[in-house]
Amino acid sequence: MTDFHFFTPTEIVFGRSSEEQLPCLLKKHGANKVLLHFGGGSAERSGLLLKIRTMLDAAGIPFVELGGVVPNPRLSLVRKGIALCKAEGVDFILAVGGGSVIDSSKGIGYGLAYDGDVWDFFDAKAKPAGAVPVGVVLTIPASGSEMSDSTVLTNDELELKRGCNSDFCRPRFAVMNPERTFTLPAFQTACGVTDILMHTLERYFSKTHLDISDAIAEGLLRTVMDAGRKVLEDPFNYELRATIMWAGSLSHNGLTGCGAVADFGTHRLEHELSTMYGVAHGAGLAALWCSWAKYVMSEDPSRFESFSRNVLGGKEPLGTMKDYFRSIGMPASIPELIGRKATEEEIETMALRCSRGGDFKVGNFKVLGKKEMLDIYKMANE
Repeated sequence: MTDFHFFTPTEIVFGRSSEEQLPCLLKKHGANKVLLHFGGGSAERSGLLLKIRTMLDAAGIPFVELGGVVPNPRLSLVRKGIALCKAEGVDFILAVGGGSVIDSSKGIGYGLAYDGDVWDFFDAKAKPAGAVPVGVVLTIPASGSEMSDSTVLTNDELELKRGCNSDFCRPRFAVMNPERTFTLPAFQTACGVTDILMHTLERYFSKTHLDISDAIAEGLLRTVMDAGRKVLEDPFNYELRATIMWAGSLSHNGLTGCGAVADFGTHRLEHELSTMYGVAHGAGLAALWCSWAKYVMSEDPSRFESFSRNVLGGKEPLGTMKDYFRSIGMPASIPELIGRKATEEEIETMALRCSRGGDFKVGNFKVLGKKEMLDIYKMANE
C-alpha cells in the first residue's frame, strides 16, 4: 500500500425533505450573497428552484441566478458566472443539479479567487490557491462531485475537455434527497450508475492495494450493480434511489482509493469521446471500459481474478460487464454509443488530444501513451 491523505470536509444532509435545512446551512457556512447556479430543466419543472428561492427570501439571504448549465459544462458559462459574481459581490455558490452544475460552480469558485483566466488551472499553467465556497443541492447521483476534489470543464472555443483536482473545490455541504431522483429518465439513471461504478473501478484497478479499501470497493460495486438493475424496474423505490445516491458520493470522495494509486485512464479516454460526439459521460465510459480492461489485463491478471471472484460471483469479467452495461441500456462499444463506427481521422484526433500532441500519458495500472490510446479506441470501435 502507499501512504495517503484522506480529506472529506463536506457536510452531508441526507434524506426526505433535506433541502428544507438549506437556509441554516448557508448561514452556518458564511454565505452573505449567493449565486444560485443550475441547468434550468428538471429543477425548474419539479418546483425545486421555486422552493429554494422562497426559502432564501424568507431567510433574508440575497441571491442572484445563473442557469443554462449543459452536460459537459462549458467554460464560456463559467466565465460568465465569474463576471456576474464579481459584479454582484457574491461570496457563496449554490449548485442545484448534478455533476455538470457542480463542476460549473466549482469553476466559478476557482475563478473568483484568481486574478488570471480560470482555464489556466485546467491547462496546467497554474495551481489553485483558493476558491469561493460551493454548496450543493444534489438532484442527479452520478459524478460524486458533491464530495470530490475534481472539476471537469469543456473549453467550447478550443474543443478541449480538461480536469482540475484540488481540495479547495470540495463543497462545504451537500443536501441529498433521494426523492428528487424518482423521475430521472432511465437513460440518465443508467449513466449515473455507470459513472459511480467507474469511479470505483478506476481506483480498484491499481497495482497497489489496501485490503480494507478493496473490500469497501468490492461491496460498493456489488451493491450498485444490483441496485442499478432493480431501480430501472422500480424507479420510485426510495431505498434503491437512496443507495445509488449515497454510493455516488462514496465512489468519488477518495475512500475507495486509500492506500492505492488510482488509474483514471478510461476517464481520460472518455473525455475525448464526449468532446468529439457530445455523448453522456457515463455512456462513453461504458463504451470504453471493456476494451481498456482487455488491453491492460495482462499487467496484473490477479486483479481481474479478484474482481471476478469478489464482485461478479466468479463470472468472466469482460463478457459479464458488457452484458451488464447492455442490460441497463448502456453501450459496450463506440458504434453502439454513436450509431456508427468512428472514422480513422476521428480516432486519431481523439488520441492526439488525449495525449496532448503525443507528449502526455495517462493511467497507472498500465501507462498509456498515444499508441496505446489509439489501440484502445480501435478495439472499442469494433
